[in-house]
Amino acid sequence: MKVLNSLFSSVPGIILAGAVIGILAVFLQYSGNPPNMGICVACFTRDIAGAIGLHRVAAVQYLRPEIAGLFLGSMLAALAAREWKPRGGSAPLVRFVLGMLAMIGALVFLGCPWRAMLRLAGGDLNAIIGIVGLAAGVVIGSMYLKNGFHLGRSYAMPRAAGLILPGAMLMLLGLLFMKTSFGEGQAIFTTAEGKGPGGLRALPLMSLGIAMAIGALAQRTRFCTVGAIRDAVLIRNFRLAIGVIALILAAFAVNLYLGTVNAGWAGQPIAHSNATWNFLGMALAGMAFVMAGGCPGRQLFLAGEGDADAAIFWFGMLAGAAISHNWMLASVPDVVSADAITMGGPGIYGKIAVIAGIVFCAALGSFARIPLYRDAPAATCGSRNAA
Repeated sequence: MKVLNSLFSSVPGIILAGAVIGILAVFLQYSGNPPNMGICVACFTRDIAGAIGLHRVAAVQYLRPEIAGLFLGSMLAALAAREWKPRGGSAPLVRFVLGMLAMIGALVFLGCPWRAMLRLAGGDLNAIIGIVGLAAGVVIGSMYLKNGFHLGRSYAMPRAAGLILPGAMLMLLGLLFMKTSFGEGQAIFTTAEGKGPGGLRALPLMSLGIAMAIGALAQRTRFCTVGAIRDAVLIRNFRLAIGVIALILAAFAVNLYLGTVNAGWAGQPIAHSNATWNFLGMALAGMAFVMAGGCPGRQLFLAGEGDADAAIFWFGMLAGAAISHNWMLASVPDVVSADAITMGGPGIYGKIAVIAGIVFCAALGSFARIPLYRDAPAATCGSRNAA
């Protein structure tokens, strides 16, 4: 065990983790998941929101087993390493709102940070704009952390409290594998095969197993796309960044081998080429993620360790997905026709939501300082708030 722990905490360990995640993500794409979307916590959470009836966009409804797999894989790894410790109580309402805003920003870009990396590995050059926006948001959020932003201390909770989210995830898996329907025109909703992103899916058991492997590996190595930028900015530590680069390079190599690299800007799969809103959507997501403690994957992995605050953030993402589609905030992809390519992107409501979200995060970062939380420790990268 000591040898494994030493490997997981080392630079070779994070390189191995990033490469494995990149390879497995592309394998899921090859096996049926949407293009450049082997693993996307935002998109897959959106699909779950649709499946349980929180929104009614027929093209994005499916009880994605990958979400439960990432969580359960992390939980099993944490239990094996004796790191499963139920805790919570650190500004839960604020974290819920940050989860909503992160999802709104991600759905304006059309992907979370993980998908941004996979889009780049597949040749989607719009991902560069999104990643630059993500980095800008993380840098701004990191400056708030450096200047004292903190959401307060978390506290130990009863072990029973740590079993609520595992129970919910197992329930979702049960509904999926039992092909549950509560009646004609009622949940559980499932996009017809090939009729949209929700209709593109690998075999459920395969998706679950691969996601559990990724969750366990990421939990042990503390893999985090947002944390990679945050650590580089705050403490000049590039270990996580090397792992993210390994993910991109490994995914690109597999895409190249499979002949699925399609370099360009316009007409990319489930993406739009509106640079301004690709940048601003991911800037909002980056601010919300870093202020809440990590990327969406990291939030699931923390939740798997028993962190109720991270679980609340994910439920905020679930609500954000519902709002994004019910209120017409999410972007639409570029439309390719025989004559031309029509640029997609967000409508007016999505644009307003992104700007409002950035203003909210800026205000929160400016005023939620340590003096407001007398029991809070100084914010450091080793703290739970910095994930």
